[in-house]
Amino acid sequence: MSAFSLFNLAPGVTILDRYEIKSANRQGSMSAAFQAQDVTDGSACELQGFPAGLFENPAQAEEFAASMRGWKGVDSDAVLCIRSVEVLEDNSILVVTDLPSGDSLRDAMSETGAFTAPEVQTIGVAILNGLSAVHDAGHIHGDIKPNAIHLTSDGPVLVDGGITMGLWSAKHLGDKTALIGTPYYAPVEQFGGEAPDISSDIYNIATVLYELATGVVPWPGKSFLEIFQAKLAPTPTPMRERVPGCEVPASLEEVIKGGLLTDRRERYTDANTFRDLLAAVDLG
Repeated sequence: MSAFSLFNLAPGVTILDRYEIKSANRQGSMSAAFQAQDVTDGSACELQGFPAGLFENPAQAEEFAASMRGWKGVDSDAVLCIRSVEVLEDNSILVVTDLPSGDSLRDAMSETGAFTAPEVQTIGVAILNGLSAVHDAGHIHGDIKPNAIHLTSDGPVLVDGGITMGLWSAKHLGDKTALIGTPYYAPVEQFGGEAPDISSDIYNIATVLYELATGVVPWPGKSFLEIFQAKLAPTPTPMRERVPGCEVPASLEEVIKGGLLTDRRERYTDANTFRDLLAAVDLG
């Protein structure tokens, strides 16, 4: 346990005698992240801090840290590499990762709107390949959305892996609780409090790809209840109904639809199947 706390994090500070904080980088609902430099090798990295208030006691903080350390075993260029996980003196958690370069997919969509069909295919195949590595390592991402995908010069990268499931496990939430995740991207079973799993990760990505192709998510609604009611339909709204005049190839829409079915038993059973079908779509 390190004799430090998140309140000490500020530009110019060196933490753990190793990481020199350069600037604030991004803000999440449960964490704050800083761009830093590893003074031992000069490499850029990110420090993501989770406050002690997320946890009821030190044991929960340690369980969350242990869960996050497990992600060091995920080997994929499409998944952000975790370097170290530290429990600080005040029981807050510091996760040290490679620096996620490039814009988030959310920022990119804010600038460009919908992407082309080839871009949707390329991004989807890469992220599903990364997700396959995550699942093969025994992990679940739990909250894939445009903010959790960065577009780097080497391709898209999945970030923030393991946070949702790490908190679920550390807090001993069991099989059911309130929705943990992002309503627009979560499948209907999570509205009933079920834990994220492989099927929900696939649903998350399919929702992102639908939005990437059309510029909007599949379901209308602004309130929690409106979103839930829209998601009860067995299949997503056809893209041309959501966005009249959009030109998305039917073959691409059909593959994306397979990850968005309300009945989880009818969705793709694994990321490899989804990836291979998406890669096989002929856009010529």
